Amino acid sequence: MSKRWNLFLVIAVITIGLDLGSKYWARHSLPTQPAACAVPDDFKVGRCTGVPTAVIDGFWEWRLAFNKGAAFSMFHSAQGGRWLLTGIGLLAVLAMLWMVHKARAEQRLLIASLALVAGGALGNLADRVYFGVVTDFVLWRYKQHEWPVFNIADVALVIGVGLLVIDAWREAKAARVAAA
Repeated sequence: MSKRWNLFLVIAVITIGLDLGSKYWARHSLPTQPAACAVPDDFKVGRCTGVPTAVIDGFWEWRLAFNKGAAFSMFHSAQGGRWLLTGIGLLAVLAMLWMVHKARAEQRLLIASLALVAGGALGNLADRVYFGVVTDFVLWRYKQHEWPVFNIADVALVIGVGLLVIDAWREAKAARVAAA
């Protein structure tokens, strides 16, 4: 196996492992109201909610939540959203695999970016297919503003996309320099 595939697989597998492990921890450790609710089934029908647990008072807390939508609860109420988002996620992962196949060995930032995005997408896909919802548990706030509850997969997706933008900018700059 080539170095680019090794890099991709290591980062993607670590990302998936951290995401699924943290979601397992959240589902089995974070408090709920009422305390003995069935996770995630009672959440899906509104019989249960997550209880905030402060990590950094007034800024960061753990709060178990489940979302039917995409990252950061986007498309939460879309009809048929579970299967639409599953299909989109699978197509995106296939596109990333194709891009890794086409990448040059020295494009390590591109490959690492694609691995983060694929790992995040697969982590959320696993939840969506198995539970019908995605487990979220990280909540950031500033004064009265709350960011939507998110998870490690969402973080990997955002970082991966940010790195893809940086890589595209670097590639465009290198092409301009080469053309000059």
